[in-house]
Amino acid sequence: MKESAWLSFGVEPQLVGERAGHSVAVLFRVYAKFLKDGGEAANAKISARLDQDW
Repeated sequence: MKESAWLSFGVEPQLVGERAGHSVAVLFRVYAKFLKDGGEAANAKISARLDQDW
């Protein structure tokens, strides 16, 4: 399943859905299990972005 790999690599869900021919709603319903462990990675990305000089 390339979609699950793309999501786990951090590709934006809108792009994954578009390339896979799915709506974002379908994408989340079908592939949500691949996103549930991404909390730490998301927090790290948010923190890194907030720490940058604007």
